[in-house]
Amino acid sequence: MNRLRHMWLRIPRGALYAAAALIQVALIAAMVLDRAAILREGTEITLHTRPVDPRDFLRGDYVQLGYDISSVRLDASAGKPAPERNTPVFVKLAPNPEGYYAAVSAHLEPVPLAAGEVLIKGHAAYGVRCGSDTYCQTVQVTYGLERYFVPQGEGLLIESARNQGKVSIVAAVTPAGRAAIKRLLIDGKPVYDEPLF
Repeated sequence: MNRLRHMWLRIPRGALYAAAALIQVALIAAMVLDRAAILREGTEITLHTRPVDPRDFLRGDYVQLGYDISSVRLDASAGKPAPERNTPVFVKLAPNPEGYYAAVSAHLEPVPLAAGEVLIKGHAAYGVRCGSDTYCQTVQVTYGLERYFVPQGEGLLIESARNQGKVSIVAAVTPAGRAAIKRLLIDGKPVYDEPLF
């Protein structure tokens, strides 16, 4: 024990600080590379946005987004014991006639997919419990796609278009169900592209 302490004291402080800084840089790089992998390798889906509560329109430099897939039915789990909030929810999506992806079904575990379907993973936000300990039929789900950062001062234009039903997003979804916004569209035209890095 004394020998280990002696060795620790012999390490220069500069080397300890450099090691701490290197660990922090490595953690940040890992987060950036993880998001870039989702954007690069994920299946692209288009989701139509919907207006959200006006008190949440714009906070600083991001716009609050809501989706039709934010409220899903857990019919297969109705009447069973309900889990806690933030429970993973897997939503099966398929393209509708307009080209937007819509919810087909929602599950508490991954399920097999047919051709053209995508499984997106979210977390139950609220509405999980109805009464005592049984599931509600409809659950609010968050996917990590609810905020989109915009250049300073451009949020009002996007909010206005969103409230008129003109905003949609292209998201990349990995086979594991993780998703990230890749592109913001107004009237079907790209307005912002998310850079890989």
